[in-house]
Amino acid sequence: MRLEAAARMDLFRKLWKARKLIVVVFIPLSLLPLPLIHPTSEACCAYVLMVTAVYWVSEAVPLGAAALVPAFLYPLFGVLKSSEVASEYCKDTTLLLMGVICLAASIEKWNLHKRIALRMVMIAGAKPGMLVLGFMCCTVFLSMWLSNTSTTAMVMPIAEAVLQQLICTGLADSHGDSETVEAPENDSGKEENLKKNQLEVLYPDNSNDCNNCPKQELSTLSEVQTSEGNGLGLQPISNPGYTRHINGHLPQTTNEIPNVKRVRARRDSQYPTKRDHLICKCLSLSITYAATIGGLITITGTSTNLIFAEQFNTRYPDAKSINFGTWFIFSFPIAIIMLVLTWLWLHFLFLGCNFRETCSLSKKRKTRREMLSERRIHEEYAKLGPISYPEVVTGVFFILMTVLWFTREPGFVPGWTSLFEKKGYRTDATVSVLLGFLLFLIPARRPFSSSSSSSYRNSDDESESDPLAPMITWKDFQRLMPWEIVILVGGGYALAAGCKVSGLSVWIGRQLEPMSGLPPWAVTLLACLLVSAVTEFASNPATLTVFLPILSALSETLLINPLHTLIPSTMCVSFGVMLPVGNPPNAIVFSYGHVQISDMVKAGFGVNLIGVAVVMLAITTWGVPLFNLTEFPAWAVARNITGSL
Repeated sequence: MRLEAAARMDLFRKLWKARKLIVVVFIPLSLLPLPLIHPTSEACCAYVLMVTAVYWVSEAVPLGAAALVPAFLYPLFGVLKSSEVASEYCKDTTLLLMGVICLAASIEKWNLHKRIALRMVMIAGAKPGMLVLGFMCCTVFLSMWLSNTSTTAMVMPIAEAVLQQLICTGLADSHGDSETVEAPENDSGKEENLKKNQLEVLYPDNSNDCNNCPKQELSTLSEVQTSEGNGLGLQPISNPGYTRHINGHLPQTTNEIPNVKRVRARRDSQYPTKRDHLICKCLSLSITYAATIGGLITITGTSTNLIFAEQFNTRYPDAKSINFGTWFIFSFPIAIIMLVLTWLWLHFLFLGCNFRETCSLSKKRKTRREMLSERRIHEEYAKLGPISYPEVVTGVFFILMTVLWFTREPGFVPGWTSLFEKKGYRTDATVSVLLGFLLFLIPARRPFSSSSSSSYRNSDDESESDPLAPMITWKDFQRLMPWEIVILVGGGYALAAGCKVSGLSVWIGRQLEPMSGLPPWAVTLLACLLVSAVTEFASNPATLTVFLPILSALSETLLINPLHTLIPSTMCVSFGVMLPVGNPPNAIVFSYGHVQISDMVKAGFGVNLIGVAVVMLAITTWGVPLFNLTEFPAWAVARNITGSL
């Protein structure tokens, strides 16, 4: 009996190890009768859609590889020609993304992002409540332009250094909060223990003697990226347990919990007080939530926004509703409200309701702990030195790109595109690629400068010896460009094109006609709750790619403005914040060991509800006049008639 039981357990272990291979082989074979029994275009397209969706949700194969399934199955089943499928894998948003990545590469190469983050935290001060709010504000701002993963991986080491300073003081609330100092202690005798080229911050011993605590070197993403392969691999934390994810503007979601050993070691360590542990939890979680909130604000903020924009413009080419300006006007108030409510929720959950104590802006009396924390932040800012010429150029390009995006077609006044005779030729991608191209040409050294300046403190020896070295090189761009996500987005476009040509989207819409009795807000709420639940366990891009064609067909069938359901669903798909596997920022924060899964579930559930509620408020208030949601638009009517024919 024991031998049989052992043999069964061994068999189960082997099957579990081969589970991904089993899914890859079993799913296509089990669904194959559908196109064989019903050899119609709709059935064939449905087969391709289901196989791809299962591969995406289960992650049995990499997301980018699964996105290539339509490229060979559509031609094999006669749904689309191979040339037609191939054209779907490179769209206008691909060029938009490439230009943004050029700017992001320059920002990270010259440490402009770190300067912005530290300056905003210095303004906020060292009171726990204001410190959390300061980190959230700088994370939201950076996440508008960088990927959520890159922003979290950059801000967390800065936050960790501040938290380690707090832990090193070893002062309980009853003692530390009542003790005040007039000036910071002389810290010149400290020895620095710098570990370069690592993003991970070293954890000091649990000692109350702050003078024995080593300083941590804060590194940026660009300092730890490898140049292997095509530049996609990045290990944001020195951590063998963390699954590789895409370091780029649009990261791939991972489904592995990182660095269990370090997490356990952290949990077993002794914090000076329970309140210190709660502050660490609050600050850590606030960063991942703020990164998610910031990604909602701009079209380029996260991959799901880009997927929605391209699929919407492809399905409804006559609609001129979605551009950088209209999206920003709609989403910016959402982000501000979510930022405030999320901060209040985390403050209530971990710091209590004494806002006067934790958020006081008075600088007359400061505790020793607050003085030490502020000193640590100023030390890290001082390491950056004076602002360099490349940082100024990057900042100018950053502002110029934003202004040109806003003024292209603002809607209420003629944009700069009206200066050209031919209309409709210039998009946000035009601006993005133009400015990105110029970064490869503009020298990183100040013109007419005879000596090498501090502007090269972040560059390599080759660029330092070349007076005409550009702001960024192709290696810098390649290191950040998420080619796998580009293929993933292209696979979504291919699926959408197949659904349109085969008539599957019309068939799905007809099956959803029983929901015609529901009011528009109820349909939108159900869609938001559904996608926010699914995205907790599946990647955000894959979830949205599967749901967009279905929700579009549903809106057309129910004669609801498609924007009424598509925009809220696109935003809610980013609210996978309850588990470490929900998205890479969650996993990065979890790997630092301050929070447990129960903390993430408890805090994330509240953030999820806040997000859905604020998005519903927006789509039913200022979203109505902005997108004219009260009537079924003409561009959707034309699409509905064409699809029916």
